[in-house]
Amino acid sequence: MDNVKFDSYYIDKIKADLLFIDRNMMGVTKAEFEENEILQDSMMFRLIQISENARKLSDDFRTTKSDIPWGDIFGLRNKIVHDYGQVDLKIVYETLVYDIPDVYEMLKEL
Repeated sequence: MDNVKFDSYYIDKIKADLLFIDRNMMGVTKAEFEENEILQDSMMFRLIQISENARKLSDDFRTTKSDIPWGDIFGLRNKIVHDYGQVDLKIVYETLVYDIPDVYEMLKEL
């Protein structure tokens, strides 16, 4: 499979997770998020999936789309996976509400 097909497969998966987050976080307050463990788990799972799929993108693609904060995406995934009980929900919430829509905008035309 060439990189264009390979990358487009993972981009589609990433965009689907970004849209899932956007739809399910719409109108959710920080307090509501902090009180809803099921929502927290669901959203953090999607963040992990985004990072896992982003890692599978070609280096060429990630270099071309250097405006996307790949390092932050990978770093948050590592924090969630390795420090699960210590995750700062404020940072997760802000990422979900403020950063995810921006990342989707950067990828939506692909």
